Amino acid sequence: MTSLPEGVQRVARLLQQRGHPHPPRMLDDACRTAQQAADALGISVAQIAKSIVFRRKSDEAAVLVVTSGDKRVDEKKVEALVGGKLGRADADFVKRMTGFSIGGVSPFAHATAPVMLIDRELFRFDEVWAAAGHPHAVVQLRPQELEALTGAPIAEVVV
Repeated sequence: MTSLPEGVQRVARLLQQRGHPHPPRMLDDACRTAQQAADALGISVAQIAKSIVFRRKSDEAAVLVVTSGDKRVDEKKVEALVGGKLGRADADFVKRMTGFSIGGVSPFAHATAPVMLIDRELFRFDEVWAAAGHPHAVVQLRPQELEALTGAPIAEVVV
């Protein structure tokens, strides 16, 4: 595991501690977008659990929304659920708050626990794939495992 990037090691440790059956998988090419990840895995883009990070303006908290790769997050719905206006999170903010670079933001093992929501659209699938701490790393899981690993509420957050 020491040959894995540091972020992937953090994700792998958490998954192992929680008894998750699938370790992170390193892909040959970077998968910075949901479509790139889907193409690399030979699955539908909808099965990619993409992590979208916002900045809550009132307190500078990171707000992480995990949604299906074929959906677009409705910021107004998220604002209503997290109690505040949202702003865009730049690469420095994302890295500082989550410990991961954009394109590799895992739904778990963050540097600072974000305010988090999981979009119910992911529950259309038996299995989904999420970033695992690096743009080349992914992890396979069931939506129910994503919910259990994060403790995040399930919500309707897409357009």
